[in-house]
Parts: sequence; structure tokens; C-alpha cells
Amino acid sequence: MSEKKEVKTEKPGFLSRAFTWIKNLPGTISARFKNMVAELKKVSWPTREDLMNYSLVVIVFVVALALIVGLLDTASSFLVRQLIRL
Repeated sequence: MSEKKEVKTEKPGFLSRAFTWIKNLPGTISARFKNMVAELKKVSWPTREDLMNYSLVVIVFVVALALIVGLLDTASSFLVRQLIRL
């Protein structure tokens, strides 16, 4: 019968891993920025007209929601005041 020998591979220590991480940090950061630039080149940027239209839609939506919330707040305040008077 053949016996299999277990080969123990030691995990690198904390200081060794920390040193390796610090040594690879500049390369990791530059790789992230290179990937970011590559992704930004793929982006389909809106035209000036589209941007103006989208901005107008957002502003109108925000104003409409502000009016709705304001009206609901006023109505609920009125109801609470009426209930307190009872």
C-alpha cells in the first residue's frame, strides 16, 4: 500500500501579506483608473438638447412633488388642529 504524504504549504504571514499589498498598491490604483477611463470612453453622453429636456423634466417633477407634499402637510395640520379643538 502506498501512503500519500501530505505536503503542508504555509500561508504567508501578516507582515509578508501587508508588505506585498503595499508594494502592489500603486499598480492596483493605476489599473483602477485605467479601467475607469476605458469605461468612460464607452459612455453615450447626451446631447445638450437632451440634457436640457431631462433637466426640465426633473425640475417640473420636483416642483410638482413639493406642491403635493405641501398640500398634504397643510391638510394634515388643519385636521390635527381641528381634532385638538374637540
